[in-house]
Amino acid sequence: MNTKQRTREVILVLAMIATVFSSTRISSQATRSSPVAPRREVVAAVVQEAYDKFKNDSNGKNADYIPYLAHVDSKLFGIAIVTTDNQVLTKGDVNYSFSIQSISKVYTLALAMEALGPDVVFDKVGSEPTGRPFNSPVAVVDMKSHSANPLVNAGAIATASLISGNDADEKWNKILSFYSRAAGEKLSLIDEVYKSEAATNTGNKALSMLLAKYDRIYADPFESVDIYTKQCSVGVTATQLARMGATLANNGINPATGEQVIKADDVPYILSAMTMAGLYDGSGGWAWHVGLPAKSGVGGGIVAIAPGKGAIAVFAPPLDEAGNSVKAQEVIEYVARKLNYNLYSPASVGWK
Repeated sequence: MNTKQRTREVILVLAMIATVFSSTRISSQATRSSPVAPRREVVAAVVQEAYDKFKNDSNGKNADYIPYLAHVDSKLFGIAIVTTDNQVLTKGDVNYSFSIQSISKVYTLALAMEALGPDVVFDKVGSEPTGRPFNSPVAVVDMKSHSANPLVNAGAIATASLISGNDADEKWNKILSFYSRAAGEKLSLIDEVYKSEAATNTGNKALSMLLAKYDRIYADPFESVDIYTKQCSVGVTATQLARMGATLANNGINPATGEQVIKADDVPYILSAMTMAGLYDGSGGWAWHVGLPAKSGVGGGIVAIAPGKGAIAVFAPPLDEAGNSVKAQEVIEYVARKLNYNLYSPASVGWK
């Protein structure tokens, strides 16, 4: 082989290597950047419209069975959207730290599935709507699964009992650390909320003993209730909550930190649970009118997920009879309709 031929072969090999690296880089970028992430100016306009339209709605009332929540300013109102390409759009009281409450159930479910896998969690907890209030003891007795699903209180206590650790502190710190990774910044317990709930959680203790009767709780019942009470007492802002939601929308990757927080394979299971039971016994109407997986908390927050696009989080304390924030529901329905987010509509992927 002469020098010219050898040179040509070397150039050809180098060109092939460059092509491989280039395609790998493009592929990697494609997985990080959603092709359906919305345009900032469009989202910003809709957020402003929604804020102006619903800011004076005074319907609903604060949760009063937890003393701390009864005294939160009912006029607080914040909207935050975080997209999968890490655009952050906010309006109103988005820096106020409120208690995450039942929205925490989504992320403890994700943590349990990370350790045990979705099939094991499904076998041990289930995923069936109850058709009853979120704290119903009757559902525990009547339903074949007894624990029902991870997003009602009984199922959430059972899910919390699946988190491993040498003691209660280790289990709790594992949960808090996981929430912080999903939020992209350190979260902490609101101690006043925890003390207020711990003093009034007799109903949840009763649920834990019913679960024990049917062998559907997997650690000490009262320890599991205490861990569950702490997870509900974590403080989040609307912006942090939207980022936690955007992590689910982004296939489990936190769009701010780039960390794979939630296993991609687990995301569809989590979103399906949110669709069936995310707004308690208002979940069916929510799916009908809005068409987005979502989770509410009696602290006044709701986060809704638009897969591949981002998440909407709204905080407004007054609740309806089912325990869902009135203004948060109105805002998210409005935004979802304006931006074609409804998963059940072909318009959500650009068809008109």
